[in-house]
Amino acid sequence: MNAPTMEPVTDPARFGKVAVLLGGTSSEREISLLTGEAVHQALLRKGVDAYRVDPASDFPGALLRGGFDRAWIALHGRGGEDGTMQGLLSCLGLPYTGSGVLGSAIAMDKLRTKRLLTAVGVPTPVFRVLRGERDFAAALGELGLPLIVKPASEGSSIGMTKVQRAEDLAHAYAAAARFGSEVFAEQWIAGAEYTAAILRERVLPLIRIEARAIFYDYQAKYFSDDTRYLCPCGLSAGDEQRFAEVASAAFAAVGAGGWGRVDIMAGADGVPRVLEINTIPGMTSHSLVPMAAAAAGIGFDELVWRILETSCAGGAGGPVHVP
Repeated sequence: MNAPTMEPVTDPARFGKVAVLLGGTSSEREISLLTGEAVHQALLRKGVDAYRVDPASDFPGALLRGGFDRAWIALHGRGGEDGTMQGLLSCLGLPYTGSGVLGSAIAMDKLRTKRLLTAVGVPTPVFRVLRGERDFAAALGELGLPLIVKPASEGSSIGMTKVQRAEDLAHAYAAAARFGSEVFAEQWIAGAEYTAAILRERVLPLIRIEARAIFYDYQAKYFSDDTRYLCPCGLSAGDEQRFAEVASAAFAAVGAGGWGRVDIMAGADGVPRVLEINTIPGMTSHSLVPMAAAAAGIGFDELVWRILETSCAGGAGGPVHVP
């Protein structure tokens, strides 16, 4: 499935009045504020009539009274990235950036994403749902140690725990369950971690992530200066193309579109396994989509502009890799 074609927007007036939705009430509010502020400033520098709107306060009243023509969604996590905001904007008749209701909802739910990827043959680490202590022995027997425990509906690695001893599984389960979503255990893949940024019809150059933390967690993603990002990623041209095709297939499988990011682990067997799909990745100083865009010759302000163009495209489909 190919993305709908559209002529590039050259006049900022064509966008009209733009609401940059930032903040919100999810556990990722802090990062959303940083993303939204960076996006807002970039739009202003490009001459766009853009305004910050925080759904945590007087919403949707502020949106309705503002006379906005479209929205740049810079919300992370529940209430912004899970299809609910997309549904509201659709009901209001306001075009918005990125994925639609269905793609947003599926991608935000890691468990259903993994079930869908498994069904269509996209590699993903083996996993098992945890409903409580009664499932621990079976998970340990099937997945072995170490393994990782995750809440199904949180982003930015929130609530995730690496389990290296069987006696620590109960604590990891409790840490994930407190976020109120389903919990699953996932096979630990020892190897290299990559991310594939997607911008409309393109898979941008892949980035290899080397985090000093146990895994690429919240601190490593947004604040640590110890995390290394390698672009070029070190893969051969053929392997990078293969990884990009897996990312593209995963993005299309969940119905995502416009822009986003697919996180991949490659173990000793060299198979790229999809960890998760992010439909509204961070746009902070430590974020990966701007890094990949820069490697493709796209500056930050231009990247923000091109993402805003997705609100004019009527949706997007499966991307193709353009080195």
